[in-house]
Amino acid sequence: MSNPERAPAQSAAPDTADDHHSNLAPFRLLLVRHGQSTWNAERRIQGQLDPPLSVRGVAQACELAERLRGHRLAGFYCSDLTRTRQTAELIAGTVEAEPVPDRGLREIMLGEWEGKTRDELIAEYPDLWARWAEEPDWDIVPGAEGARPFAHRVTATLARLRERHRHGDVLCVTHGGVIHVGLLDVLSRPSRGIFPFLIENCSLTVIQHANGRAVVTKVNDTCHLS
Repeated sequence: MSNPERAPAQSAAPDTADDHHSNLAPFRLLLVRHGQSTWNAERRIQGQLDPPLSVRGVAQACELAERLRGHRLAGFYCSDLTRTRQTAELIAGTVEAEPVPDRGLREIMLGEWEGKTRDELIAEYPDLWARWAEEPDWDIVPGAEGARPFAHRVTATLARLRERHRHGDVLCVTHGGVIHVGLLDVLSRPSRGIFPFLIENCSLTVIQHANGRAVVTKVNDTCHLS
């Protein structure tokens, strides 16, 4: 994704005595779910498998890019999977920054269920699917990353970005599961497979950190999509 005309977003300078001045912008985490992938269109479970954007997904990313045109970023990151990298690259030109891939922003790994549709899961894993239908839990999925490791990975990654960028807007192009973990962490609630928020492709969710508090200011904002 290199381009000599674009540079990585500038990291915030280390804290100084002036860092507590009231005119410094609070840290805001701008979480974007990737555009529609070919497997989203087919309703296949993706996890950490790597389908590309669909034609619709490319159009969604371009619409979001126009909304963000000229937006000044303190940092710009993306999951290293294809659908997120493609989305981030389409945004990069309008924000004049190059996204930095980060494996910590990957979707949860869903083991044997990746690449399958709901009907295939019902046919191949009837008992496990019945348990999932009764009470969703990532730990049910054979060979999956697991709920606690996934939540720990995501919260540690987001905390690392907050530490790196004390002020300003940090854009992360990532996945629905990652965004859910970030939101539920603000609410001090675990995420074991139940997703209480609708997080659509190329939606924007914003979490602001200031004065030691995290506040959710936007969830699933899709006003830029046609």
